[in-house]
Amino acid sequence: MAKMKKIGVLTSGGDAPGMNAAIRGATRTALYHGIEVVGIQNGYQGMIGGYFKQLKSHMVGDIIQRGGTMLKSARSDEFRKEEGRQKAYEMIKAEDIDGIVVIGGDGTFKGARIFSLEYDVPLVGIPGTIDNDLYGTDYTIGYDTALNTIVEAVDKIRDTASSHNRLFFIEVMGKDAGFLALRSGIACGAEAILIPEINRDTATLREHLEADYKRRKLSNIILVAEGDETGGAFNIAEQVREEFEGYDIRVTVLGHIQRGGSPSAFDRVIGSQLGVAAVEALMDDQKSVMVGLMNREVVHVPFNRTIKHHKDVNRRLVDIQDILSI
Repeated sequence: MAKMKKIGVLTSGGDAPGMNAAIRGATRTALYHGIEVVGIQNGYQGMIGGYFKQLKSHMVGDIIQRGGTMLKSARSDEFRKEEGRQKAYEMIKAEDIDGIVVIGGDGTFKGARIFSLEYDVPLVGIPGTIDNDLYGTDYTIGYDTALNTIVEAVDKIRDTASSHNRLFFIEVMGKDAGFLALRSGIACGAEAILIPEINRDTATLREHLEADYKRRKLSNIILVAEGDETGGAFNIAEQVREEFEGYDIRVTVLGHIQRGGSPSAFDRVIGSQLGVAAVEALMDDQKSVMVGLMNREVVHVPFNRTIKHHKDVNRRLVDIQDILSI
């Protein structure tokens, strides 16, 4: 393959704190090696529309501390179609882009893999999602910041729960994965955690609450992943309310507050680290791979593996939660 002369960088899917650190890392690494950098705005939709802007070192000099993404993000139904991808290819060829760094999650990588196969364009992915659910990496960009946001919010809710003897059901993000709920629940000292990976029916929760009720423990925090099969925090709270009249029950849905905010030091570092690694991978003729972190080392994982394989929660943490919730 000829030497990389110009690369594109885009962010796609849901935003995650630390994406800007990855953009900065990729941009400055490319410039360090004499490679031009084009920022592709609004993800794949921007690729189709030709929303390109040349990035210089000073343009990424004041973004590492900011949440969100300076390149913006958008979901693109058009890119799912062959005609849309054809337009995108024509745009990047007209711009003389030799390779692309894509920052996002599972859906982003699915699109990147299809595009790379159809048009033989080198694409390297950086895992950016607060859910931490991508196979092939121990951590995704944004996960640590989201965890700390949840912990801070739940700590404040616990103050009022204790003051008024209330039972709070707190819903956190994680439609298909309980990584956020599990780890933040342990960090917050939650009395129970409901996640999609573990079949905890309402009968099990009922037993737990009955034991607490007998001990006159009327203030509880229960973390619920939004994708839990029991139906979400409001549904579970309603079932419990019907059976336990002695509990003063409240529901809080943290929602998109979990996505925003200044990234933690950890997310800034791994965003920078993986931004550098992604450009180096393109320079090394890698394509259709994700750069991730396994045991603190950078790894290259083919898109088809990170898309097809399921990443499970740490079952030992589930056991630890059960032990600590007595």
